[in-house]
Amino acid sequence: MADSAVLELEDLVAGYGGLTVLNGTSFRAARGAITTIIGPNGAGKSTIFKTVFGLLPARSGRVVFEGREVTNLSPKRLLELGISYVPQGRNIFPELSVRHNLELGATAAASSVDVAARIEGVMDRFPMLRDRAAAQASTLSGGQQKLLEIARSLLLDPKLMLIDEPSIGLSPRLVRETFAILHDLRAKGMSILMVEQNAKRALEASDFGVVIELGRVRMAGEARAILADPKVGQLFLGGALLTD
Repeated sequence: MADSAVLELEDLVAGYGGLTVLNGTSFRAARGAITTIIGPNGAGKSTIFKTVFGLLPARSGRVVFEGREVTNLSPKRLLELGISYVPQGRNIFPELSVRHNLELGATAAASSVDVAARIEGVMDRFPMLRDRAAAQASTLSGGQQKLLEIARSLLLDPKLMLIDEPSIGLSPRLVRETFAILHDLRAKGMSILMVEQNAKRALEASDFGVVIELGRVRMAGEARAILADPKVGQLFLGGALLTD
């Protein structure tokens, strides 16, 4: 596990119209680690991702990636710099084949990138995708579709993956498989920042945790320490942290 930050948020303020959601959010995501953001509904978890990835403008504050300020850069530029984003829910092209979904996912790659080789690489990593390459993406199970989304984000060879609610709509078995994939990516050197409602399971699978409430960080540190703190579940998640 690295001791340096791959991503830093400094006093970030953002929101929608007249509504301010992030009220000076500050934290660091460690390089080569899984960091999970938890908190009650409406705390601003997904808003953090949208602001970091340039989908929502920061009103003030800074986003720093690998020591470089990237505040309010476009998603295309952030992809080029090495940040990928797997949004909440299903974000595939259901009527297209698995292979065509992958090809579309690589359209943001630099012209010098051998896209065909990258696609072969992710199919080597996830053999199910090769087996179902010609199948319509809508015929995949929920877990397989999430795997396709993750694979598509890997085509750009990111240094940091933002992944929002990877377990949503999945069975417990598929949740375990999805977290196992994230562990494998971390083992290969990728940094992962995750938002997850299943707080207990996510912290068990993470190196570090960040607890936010009302757009502010209330606690940050090693995931096991946050998991062991009874105040987290009672104060921020209504006890949800203490149960499955």
